[in-house]
Amino acid sequence: MNNTRAAVIGAGAWGTAVAKVIADKGTDTVVWGLEEDVAEDINVRRMNSRFLPDVPLPAAIRATTDLIEAASGKEFLILASPSLYLLDTVKRMLMIPSIREGETTIAVLTKGFLPSPKGPRLILEMLEDYLPGFYRQSLVYIAGPSHAEEVSRGKITGLIAASENARNSIRFRDLLKTNRLLIFPSFDVKGVQVAAAAKNVVAIAFGMMDALKTQAQGDLKDIFGDGTESLLLAAGLNEIQILGHALGSTHPETFTSISGVGDLDVTCRSIFGRNRRFGREIIEKDVLSPFKDLEDLLSRINEVGYLPEGVAAAKYVKILSEKYRLKTPICAGLYQILNREVAPEKFLQNFLKGLM
Repeated sequence: MNNTRAAVIGAGAWGTAVAKVIADKGTDTVVWGLEEDVAEDINVRRMNSRFLPDVPLPAAIRATTDLIEAASGKEFLILASPSLYLLDTVKRMLMIPSIREGETTIAVLTKGFLPSPKGPRLILEMLEDYLPGFYRQSLVYIAGPSHAEEVSRGKITGLIAASENARNSIRFRDLLKTNRLLIFPSFDVKGVQVAAAAKNVVAIAFGMMDALKTQAQGDLKDIFGDGTESLLLAAGLNEIQILGHALGSTHPETFTSISGVGDLDVTCRSIFGRNRRFGREIIEKDVLSPFKDLEDLLSRINEVGYLPEGVAAAKYVKILSEKYRLKTPICAGLYQILNREVAPEKFLQNFLKGLM
């Protein structure tokens, strides 16, 4: 074991997978989660059967449901809580001495936007308003085409570590990198965050089209193929780039790199993608039927059984697109579907006609 102390806040699949990577390198790593049974599973059976089944966890990982214990005195802290709960979790940690004094280097894995009185904001911007001044322009955002199921099993994967503080980006690169997990630095903090959040919106739409390839009836029967999906993916990437530029992305190549097209592609096409799954289930299982609108869906999101981050992101992308007067027809159409304003089949018909 080395002397590095690390904690991952969030015992879901991705948080657990990243903790495993760190612990496998010999770093004592604490994982925090809300669920007592998950913590016991990790500590006693060396598994996270609920969120990352069938992946043995090393002895260097310890789980706790005590947030203050988990986050205190750590050299590295990685935030992996879902966007719906991230800010409340961070607020609970503000009085921890090692954070209050800026002694802990912090990275964020969470994807999405956060609400504020000023409208939706990027995650790092929002957290900087609450964390001590030491952290301004020093937080690290980690994203890229990845799935917990693959990273935890040693599949070759590339991630971006974006920060305005190059030293912190390199520190997290060194903490995480292995011969199968490649970490690339970036200064385009805003662009990487937008790509990571908005791709989940496109992935829900992609999942719907994927299901309709085999289940569509009437005028839509037999008209969707692989090329149609690639058309949707490319159009979605264009909307992500438009939004990124509006929010201050500094590097156009962000959207042609692994944090842009790479992350979008794997999120849309992988069987592990929760947003793709949710899109498919809109068609296959009519999963939206119990909810009257998007706000009802968000307030009862736990009833879905898993968390598709693109649901909340769809709401915020719509607000931002209206604010900056952006044309984002895929994201706007998905918002209407989730808000029960239009049927998925009708949206896809209208979208494809608009391209002709």
